[in-house]
Amino acid sequence: KPPIIVLVAIIWSGTVLAWATPSFGAVNSGASPSRGLLLLEEIETAITELAGRVKPAVVNISPLASPGRPGERFRTPRGTGSGVIIDRDGHIITNNHVVGDADEVEVRLSDKSSFTARVIGKDPDSDLALIKITSDRALPTVTLGDSNAVKVGQWALAVGNPFGLDRTVTLGVVSGVGRENINLSRYESFIQTDSSIFPGNSGGPLFNLRGEVIGINTAIINSVQGIGFAIPSNMVKRVVHQLLTQGKVVRGWLGVGIQEVTAELGQKFGVKEGEGVLVNEVFENDPAARGGIKPGDIITKVNGNTVDTPKNLSRLIAGLLPGAKTNIEVIRDQERLELVVSLTERKESPVVASLPSPQPTGDMGLHVEDLTEELVAKLKLTDKRGVLVSKVESGSLAQAEGLQTGDLITEVNRNDVRSVREFNEFLAEVRRGDTVLLRVLRDSRAFYVVLKNAGG
Repeated sequence: KPPIIVLVAIIWSGTVLAWATPSFGAVNSGASPSRGLLLLEEIETAITELAGRVKPAVVNISPLASPGRPGERFRTPRGTGSGVIIDRDGHIITNNHVVGDADEVEVRLSDKSSFTARVIGKDPDSDLALIKITSDRALPTVTLGDSNAVKVGQWALAVGNPFGLDRTVTLGVVSGVGRENINLSRYESFIQTDSSIFPGNSGGPLFNLRGEVIGINTAIINSVQGIGFAIPSNMVKRVVHQLLTQGKVVRGWLGVGIQEVTAELGQKFGVKEGEGVLVNEVFENDPAARGGIKPGDIITKVNGNTVDTPKNLSRLIAGLLPGAKTNIEVIRDQERLELVVSLTERKESPVVASLPSPQPTGDMGLHVEDLTEELVAKLKLTDKRGVLVSKVESGSLAQAEGLQTGDLITEVNRNDVRSVREFNEFLAEVRRGDTVLLRVLRDSRAFYVVLKNAGG
C-alpha cells in the first residue's frame, strides 16, 4: 500500500513551520520521533536557552519605596518599567518616560536584590535614559547588536516586566523597520514587532536569536494587538555614548526648513513624489546657507544615505556631530549637485505671531496687501519682502490648501514677489486651469504649496 503524505504545519507567532511526513495508517506510538518533531524540539531548546541566558540582565525599574503610615513597613510601589544591564559597571538602558523627572530610581534584579540607581542622563528626543547601579559582585550583562542588520520576518524575543510580572518572555517576528510618524518621540525609526509588548515592558530589550539587543521596547498601539515598537540599537549606542561622555546628547544642525515632496510639488520641481525632501527655507548664517543650499533645493542624500521623508532627513542630520563635514546631494532646477556642509549644534527655531487686517485682491480666494514698515514692526516679521495674506475666502482653493490670514507669500512659481502688483502680474501669467506654486512664510517657518486649478 503506497504511503500517504501528510503535510503538517504549525503557526507559531506568525511563523509557519511545515514539513511532510509519510503515514502508513495507524500511528505507531513506539516509533522514533519524526524529523519535524526533532526540528521543533531543536527550535524550542534554542529559544528556552536564549531566554534563560538573557533574562538575568533584564531589570525591573520603579519609583523609590516610600514610608507607609506609622507602624507600617515601607511600601514598595508596583513596577513602572523595565531596563537592561549593558556592562559590568552597572549601566542600565531604559526609556526616558520610565525614569521621568527622577534623579534616582529603584532597580530590582532577577535574584530579587534591589539597588538604588542614579540617573546618568536622559534624552527625551529619543525617549532613552541611562541609569547606573553599584554592586560588589559581577552583574549579568548583554551586548547591543547591529540594528541595521535587522530584517523583516526574523524572530525577535521581548523580555520585560508587564503588570509587575518579572521577566516575562514573548516571542514573535520583526514586522517592519524604519517606522516613523508614530509621534512617540522627535527622532523615530522604530523596529515594529508582533512580540507581545505590554504596559511595564517599556525600557526592556528586544533580542535577536543570538541574544543581542536589537532594540529597546518603547510603546504599543493599545487599540491593536500584535503591534509594538522598539528603538533600534544603533540609535541607542549613539545616545548612550554621548550620555556617558558628555552627560547630554548633542545633535547636528543643518539650518533648513523642509517639507514632504508631494505629487503636486514633484511636478513643479521636476522630481518624483517622495524623491528627497523640499527645502522651503534656509536660515541666515546657518550651515546650509554657508554651504550653498537654497530654498527650492531637493535634498536627496546625506553622506550617501537616501533621504525620502522630512523625519528621515532630520534623523540623519541629528545623528551627526556638530563640526562634521557632511556631503549633501541636492536637485536644483533638475540638476544634481554635491555640496559639503559643516554642521553646527542643533537649536530651536523662534516663533513669531502675526495678525493683519484685510484688503482684497486675487481670484483664488486670497486677499493680499503690500508690506509696510509699520506692518513689519507690528507683526515682528523677520522677512521684509513679499505680500501679506490679509484674508482667505471661505471655501476657496487657498483655504483648501491650508493658507491662512497672516501668511507671507514670498514667491510665485519660483519668482520673488515684492509687491501686490508683482503678485498679480505673476498670477496673470498662469493659464486658466493650471496650477501655481507659492512659497509661504508662517510663524518664521516657510513652506511651499500648490494651488490647483488656479484661475477657475
